[in-house]
Amino acid sequence: MSLSASLAAALSGLTAASRSTALIATNVANATTPGYARRDLLLSSMTLGGRGMGVQVVGILRAADPALTADRRLADAAAQAAARTATAWAALETALGTPEDPRSLGSAVAGFEAALIAAAGQPDQDSLLSGILSGAQGLADAIASAAQAAQDARADADAGIAQDVALLNRTLAELAGLNESILSATGAGRDPSSLLDQRDQLLDRIAGIVPLRVVPRDNGQISIYATGGAQLLDGTRPGVFGFTPAPAMGPGQSAAAGTLSGLTLNGAPLSTAATGGPISGGTLAARFDVRDVLAPQTQARLDAMARDLIERFADPALDPTLAPGAPGLFTDAGGPFDPAAESGLAQRLAINAAVDPAQGGAVWRLRDGIGASQPGATGDATLLNALRDRLVETRVPGSAVLGTSPRSVAGLASDLLSAVTGARVTAEGAALTAATLSDSLREQEAALGVDTDAEMQKLILVEQAYAANVQVITAVDEMIRNLLEL
Repeated sequence: MSLSASLAAALSGLTAASRSTALIATNVANATTPGYARRDLLLSSMTLGGRGMGVQVVGILRAADPALTADRRLADAAAQAAARTATAWAALETALGTPEDPRSLGSAVAGFEAALIAAAGQPDQDSLLSGILSGAQGLADAIASAAQAAQDARADADAGIAQDVALLNRTLAELAGLNESILSATGAGRDPSSLLDQRDQLLDRIAGIVPLRVVPRDNGQISIYATGGAQLLDGTRPGVFGFTPAPAMGPGQSAAAGTLSGLTLNGAPLSTAATGGPISGGTLAARFDVRDVLAPQTQARLDAMARDLIERFADPALDPTLAPGAPGLFTDAGGPFDPAAESGLAQRLAINAAVDPAQGGAVWRLRDGIGASQPGATGDATLLNALRDRLVETRVPGSAVLGTSPRSVAGLASDLLSAVTGARVTAEGAALTAATLSDSLREQEAALGVDTDAEMQKLILVEQAYAANVQVITAVDEMIRNLLEL
C-alpha cells in the first residue's frame, strides 16, 4: 500500500472513531430519555480498485424492534381500555354501595322493611309511621342517586371522548408533519434518528386511545391503521376525527336517537363498537361503551326496579282505598306510572304526597290507606303488615329488563349489585393481565436500550482504534520526512 493510501486509510479510521465517540456520547446522554432508541454506527471497508482503503460510515442504526413495540402498544391499549371500563363500574358499584355500607341500596331496602316491621308492632305511634316515610324516601333516594351516578359516568365518558378525539387529531397532524420532515432528511442524506424518536413518542401517545398498526412506507415514512381497520394516517395526510360533546347528559339521550354525538372519520360515520369495530380495543371505544352501553344498562335496571316498586304498592288489592289507576306509596313524580315512559323513572321516583306532611299529607294514611279521608282505628296494623309482605314478596318484574325470575325488592337490589361488581372485577382482571404483559414487553424493549457499561466498553475500543490510527499517521509522517531528507 502506498504512503498516500496508508494516510487516507488512517484518516478514515480517525473519522469513524470521531463519529463513534459522538454517537456513544449521545447514547449515554439519553440513557434515561423516554422514547430514545440506542444508536449504533454502521461501518464498512472502503475500497478503491479492489484494494482496501480504510473504513467508511455507511449509516446509523436505531436499536428498535418494531414487532416488539407493536405488541407492547397493543397491551397498553388493552390495559388502558379495561382500566377505563373498570373505573366506570367501580363508580357505579360505589353508588349502589356494598352490603355493609349503611347508605347502600341494599341497606335502604332493609331499612324500609325494618321501619314497616317496627310500625306494625305499634301502629298507633306516629313517630314509627314517620319512620316508614323516611325509609321509603331513603329507598327512592338511593335508587335516584345510583341512577344519577350512571348519568355522571356517561357524562365523564362523553367528556373523555372529546379529549381523546382532540388529542388524536392533534397528534395525527404532528405525525404527518414528522413524516414530511423524515422524507426531507432522508432525501438530503441526513440522519433522521431524532425525528424517528419523536415519531415513536407520538405513536405511544395515541396507542392507548386507538390500538395501532404501523405500516412502513418508502423513505422512512409510515402509514397508520387502527387494528380494527380504520386508516388514521396515509403518509402526510392525517385522518380527522369528528365529535361534538354533549352540554348535559340525561337518561333519554343516545346516539341512536340523535341526541348524542357519534364519531366520524374524515366526515364519514364510524362505528364505535367496543369489540369488532374499526377503533375497538382502546380507551376511545371503551368510553363510547360506557356512555352508550354499560351505564345505560345500569340506568335501565334501576328504572325497572323503580317501576317494580311503583307497581308493587299501587295495587287496590293491597290498599282498598286506592282508586283504579291511582298511584300507591311510590309514584312517578307524584303521578301514576306510564309503562311507555320507563326511561329515567329512577330519577323521577317519588313518595305519594298523601302520606308526606311536608307536602300536605299525613303519615296516618300509611296505616289506614293512602286514599283514606280520615284516620281509622289506630291499633289496626293490617295494611302495614300487608305493605311489608308485598315488599318481600317474590314476583315477576313488570319490566323485561329484569328478566322473568320472581324476586323480592331486596333480591332485585342484590342482583344489580352482583352484576355491577362482577363486571368491575372482570374489567380489573383484564386490566391487570394486559398491564402485566405490557410491563414484560417494556422490559424487553429496555434491554434494547442504552447500557452505559457497554457504551463505556465500546468507548475504550474506539479510543484504542483512534490511537492506532494516530500511530499510523505518525509513522507515515516520519517516513515522508525521511524521504524528503534523502
